[in-house]
Amino acid sequence: MNRLRRPVEFVKDRLGWEAMIKPIDHYAPPETTEGKSQWAYIFGFGILFSFLLQVATGIVLATNYVPSPDSAYQSIQYITDEVRFGNTIRAMHWIGASAMVILVLIHACRVFLTASYKYPREFNWISGVVLLYLTFGMALTGQLLRWDQHGVWTVVVAANFAGRVPFVGEHIAEFIMAGETVSGETLTQFYALHVFILPIAIVLLIGLHLFLVTYHGISELPRAGKPVDPETYKQEYQEYVEKHKRPYWPKGIWNELFFGGLVVIVIVSLAFLIGPRELAPPPDLTDLSAQPQPDWFIIWYYALISVKPHGYEEFFLVYLPIGFFLFLLILPLIANRGERHPSKRPFAIIGLSVVVGLFIMLTVVGLRAPWVPDYETEPLQAAELGTEEPRLLEGAMVFHERGCQYCHQIHGEGGEWGPDLTDVSSRMGSEQIAVRIVQGIGNMPAYQDILTTEEVDLLVEFLNEVDELEPD
Repeated sequence: MNRLRRPVEFVKDRLGWEAMIKPIDHYAPPETTEGKSQWAYIFGFGILFSFLLQVATGIVLATNYVPSPDSAYQSIQYITDEVRFGNTIRAMHWIGASAMVILVLIHACRVFLTASYKYPREFNWISGVVLLYLTFGMALTGQLLRWDQHGVWTVVVAANFAGRVPFVGEHIAEFIMAGETVSGETLTQFYALHVFILPIAIVLLIGLHLFLVTYHGISELPRAGKPVDPETYKQEYQEYVEKHKRPYWPKGIWNELFFGGLVVIVIVSLAFLIGPRELAPPPDLTDLSAQPQPDWFIIWYYALISVKPHGYEEFFLVYLPIGFFLFLLILPLIANRGERHPSKRPFAIIGLSVVVGLFIMLTVVGLRAPWVPDYETEPLQAAELGTEEPRLLEGAMVFHERGCQYCHQIHGEGGEWGPDLTDVSSRMGSEQIAVRIVQGIGNMPAYQDILTTEEVDLLVEFLNEVDELEPD
């Protein structure tokens, strides 16, 4: 034992180990009056472990990844098929991203539900909110690095709606795309964001977040009828800590280490069981047969495309997400005192329930509903239209071949992304229809450089007559 103790004492003396752990030794973990540790406070450590796993697997992937449009897709295939354990590493990185998002969301809900953002922990919450959005930023940028149809089109759609932000939208869209369209510059920029800039920002914010946790102490469990008063809270908190004190090091940390290890075990196990996300075909922005599908943790935003009320695109796709982010940032500044117990904050429970419910609902809608065009729809035939008129059948063929039917329905056939055009002639005249086709509007692109004059005429004739047709 003496032989083992001497090298341990040597390391402690030279590295100042006791001084390093002193900051985390002066506060107690949250405990009930019975002195039982609360497992609800372990999700922060789970986030830390999942992030460290992301860093480790990301480094391995980066050593074999080539951030070039000509080689990115092939390098992912090489990692998957040729690199030893490359398939599993990719799976761990993909599943780890999902785990990190889930844990961050659970942690944020727990902090909000117990009002742990109140005095003196306002900046704990603000740094956590920024970390939440940086986590989603990592998820979005990581998708493009696969350089397949799913990843590329996900970014194209995101840039399209970022362009709707008033005054600066065009500049934001150009920044996201690193130009006017997806290109090699886009891939290089996303690679730099995903591998360097965002991870460094996350590390710095995690450091700040942990410092604030140790500085202010972990928030105690809320008690009904015991509101937060900035003038007396710190003294009351110190009395609480002294009464229920349990040294965090080394005993108190074992709950967190156990949960963090469990998170890693689950991620690794799932990686072996289900493998990485399958690669979609290589990106081709001219290929209308592509059906992009973003990862589940950001598909809720894209689902808004299919459920938003017509005419309120900017409100739901721009103002609402930005407003929600700003609300989260200022929440602890406008509500840093008062009751913390959920039973005394019914509006907080209702608000959280609505947000969680909408997130789940939109995620389900995004996974099931046609938020993207329906590329599987078949051309309308004479029997389905109830006519043998050659001009109308030619118009129906143009309607399909030029992609109109992918987004619009005629007599129940077609996509649901755009409005049903069966009765468009009752809403618009021939000239209006032609102008809309040529100039486009909103999410609909302009077809002036895509369609010939004859094709525009065929479409206008077809749309003018289709409402009068009676399918067999």
